[in-house]
Amino acid sequence: MTNEPTRSRAVFSTEDFGLMKEAIGDYVRRIADEPRSAKFSNLYHRLGRLG
Repeated sequence: MTNEPTRSRAVFSTEDFGLMKEAIGDYVRRIADEPRSAKFSNLYHRLGRLG
């Protein structure tokens, strides 16, 4: 038996990132007038770089 840690597995697939980006993009449009929309907009763009 080795003391090596087990290999971690990805939580989200590439397709998941696309789905999250689509959902967050819709949400950003609905809350565009709210101050927190900037945080969701930044998340939307970060997801775009991943998926």
